[in-house]
Amino acid sequence: VQLVESGGGLVQAGGSLRLSCAASGRIFNNYSMGWFRQAPGKEREFVAAIRRISGSTYYADSVKGRFTISRDNAKNMVYLQMNSLKPEDTAVYYCAGRVGSYIGTAADDYENWGQGTQVTVSS
Repeated sequence: VQLVESGGGLVQAGGSLRLSCAASGRIFNNYSMGWFRQAPGKEREFVAAIRRISGSTYYADSVKGRFTISRDNAKNMVYLQMNSLKPEDTAVYYCAGRVGSYIGTAADDYENWGQGTQVTVSS
């Protein structure tokens, strides 16, 4: 599956952004999806994931209660709604997919990646 992210940008602390990830090329319903982020000089870290059928979700502690992952299987889309943004949320955000229902928190758990979208939160 090919993945393309959009929706990044510059926002003030406390603001909101909605990232989108468009999937194409395979049966989207077969894929569980995740969002990761990578700040300069840091490793790529897990943000959120959503299972392929049940839609159950899982979040990193750092974003729990502020971010919401969702998917629209009819449109082959995954979203990440980010509220109450903090400067430490600044990073390149990546959409990732893997076949099956397992939703891992390691980058190696995912087979497919988008090119990333920059999110910058100013203080």
